[in-house]
Amino acid sequence: MLYYLFRFLEQFNIPGAHLWSYISFRALLTLILSLLISAWFGERFIKWMKRRKIFETERDPSIDPFGVQKKGVPTMGGIIIIVSLLVPVLLLGRLRNIYLILMIVTTLWLGFLGFLDDYIKIFRQKKDGLKGRYKIVGQVSIGFIVGLVLYVSPDVVMRENISEPQKNATTEVVKHETEAHKSLQTTIPFTKHHNLSYSEVMSFVGKHKVAAGWILFVIITILVVTAVSNGANLNDGMDGMCAGNSAIIGVALGILAYVSSHIGYASYFDIMYIPYSEELVIFLCAFVGAMIGFLWYNAYPAQIFMGDTGSLTIGGIIGVCAVIIHKELLLPILCGIFFVESLSVIIQTQWFKLQKRKGRRVRVFRSTPIHDNFRKLDSQLDQTSHYILKDWPRRPFHESKITIRFWIVTIILAALTIITLKVR
Repeated sequence: MLYYLFRFLEQFNIPGAHLWSYISFRALLTLILSLLISAWFGERFIKWMKRRKIFETERDPSIDPFGVQKKGVPTMGGIIIIVSLLVPVLLLGRLRNIYLILMIVTTLWLGFLGFLDDYIKIFRQKKDGLKGRYKIVGQVSIGFIVGLVLYVSPDVVMRENISEPQKNATTEVVKHETEAHKSLQTTIPFTKHHNLSYSEVMSFVGKHKVAAGWILFVIITILVVTAVSNGANLNDGMDGMCAGNSAIIGVALGILAYVSSHIGYASYFDIMYIPYSEELVIFLCAFVGAMIGFLWYNAYPAQIFMGDTGSLTIGGIIGVCAVIIHKELLLPILCGIFFVESLSVIIQTQWFKLQKRKGRRVRVFRSTPIHDNFRKLDSQLDQTSHYILKDWPRRPFHESKITIRFWIVTIILAALTIITLKVR
């Protein structure tokens, strides 16, 4: 809104109005505003929740070797994140931008889905909340909508990167096609020129490979949104864990979005140039600001939990943003923590079911998701089960130490994700 106001005032030579045309100015202003809103609104929201005694179900202190009780802590803190994210975006973003519209819709859609889950847990007193199949339907639906819009919208185009060898030289110059058009190319790490076309993957269908490529793209979008959303949800188990990791991932995505929207940097990194995707930088700055602001209250000991209202939304935002800038194949590296959290749960449950059919109670980890494995005492283990990794780790860690170490790992993975653009 303010963007359009100041661009209008610019024609009257109002001092400073031209600053709103700079993406860096609006991005930094968005970051600051989201931080301030998160801090101001967060305090009032926590007090409001406490007055109405809307608390998280008491977490069992037996799972914590230090016996930390978390009683009387409000949940649904994802509302703080959503408000402090959307308000700056609506004020400072170009709201006619298709990519920004998709990010706003994703935020509201998954925020509402998570809110339903938290509402059922708190007010209906159902520990499992919204049934899993309904969550999956909601996640698949928004993934399908995003993929379909990216397919049909005429505003979703790119200029593919082309490397031209120089005469009498071993170097190449990266140029971009002069005309922007729809493309099924995406960035893959560790390969020369980075490009993979979904239509070429589906070339076995012959003349229908482009249509099949778009179908594959929509399927990949659904899988990415669902997987990252669930991964973030599983990662939300310790104070500050998910918010801190997501802020780091948001910074990396912001860098990738910026270089993808700048033809000079896109040429330097030999990646596709995506016109108008600079508005994603505005959104991601608001996202990072909201995450950091939320950490003010969510860091150990937490004054509020984000709940599924926050975690499902966070994962969806990360997944959709990566798909828009054609960096979805970098997510296994960038979101490595989310991936490992999900993988640990899958391994634990499937291995236990397999062994149970053989009449044995065998588990791989002491506890899952994997972050719980590092704080489990021997005395807290099921004595009727055998644990393959019973001696790992040798001693439990306090959750604040686990959280910070997971942050450090995510920083390393974010750096590696950026580095992959040059390692080929």
